[in-house]
Amino acid sequence: MNLSGVGVWSIPLGSADPAEAAEAAAELEELGYTGIWFPDGGGPVFDAADRLLAATREMTVATGVLSLWNHTPAETASAYSSLSAAHGGRFLLGIGVSHGPVVDASQPGRYRRPLAAMESFLDGLDAADPPVPTDARVLAALGPKMQALAAKRARGAHPYLVTPEHTRRTREALGEDALVLVEQTVILCADVDEARAIGTDWLRGYLALPNYAGSVRRLGFSAEDIAGISDRLFDALIAWGDEEAIKRRVDEHFAAGADHVCLQVLASGGLKAFPREQWRRLGFIADGLRPDRAK
Repeated sequence: MNLSGVGVWSIPLGSADPAEAAEAAAELEELGYTGIWFPDGGGPVFDAADRLLAATREMTVATGVLSLWNHTPAETASAYSSLSAAHGGRFLLGIGVSHGPVVDASQPGRYRRPLAAMESFLDGLDAADPPVPTDARVLAALGPKMQALAAKRARGAHPYLVTPEHTRRTREALGEDALVLVEQTVILCADVDEARAIGTDWLRGYLALPNYAGSVRRLGFSAEDIAGISDRLFDALIAWGDEEAIKRRVDEHFAAGADHVCLQVLASGGLKAFPREQWRRLGFIADGLRPDRAK
């Protein structure tokens, strides 16, 4: 399982037309990306993983992330076992606790004691027959308590919507042996007005969720930054500009201790479309970092 280099984080890879998703995944591998990540939207997430694994040869396919509220440990362990056996151990199980407003929307009061819920879920994965190995799972860890759990009971952390400074703190918290697999949102665009038009409402939606708001507050951003989506906050969380500007942000994450950076492209077409042109334009970053394609 290759967990270095640069990957892609994409909603449609897991939820859009299966044939188009498989074709896109195969092209991403050819471009040099080492991993593809997709979130758990409540649908047949393991079927999607199976299709993406079948469409590729070597790259890692990961959930970014599986919501523990949507699946039982027994179901998850069984699916992991099947996928691992069929595809040579290339499936990485990213697990998260999601967010109170999301989970409680369908069942009020269900979201409680998220850290204890994660510990219980991991206990279930350990007790399954066969279990999910510790080195085949990572946790969506933003804060120190979940980071400590990731260091102890998983292969590492998959932080989402973070800065290079957060990556530095995560590496410090997890130690040198754990993996830090970072999502970085990017916008390929010509100027700041275009970047703001594409990304502001998207970012506002995420920062309305307490876990993300708390994460950026720990990084020193104020309630005013969050409420108004200040330029400083926008530029810290979303890398925008040309290809070289995106590469600089990726390099900052690696310098801060990341093992892998997965790029989520925002484009004017919205999140349901495959941003294949942008993936191609950014492929030089991934290709240059892939060990078997050293220049």
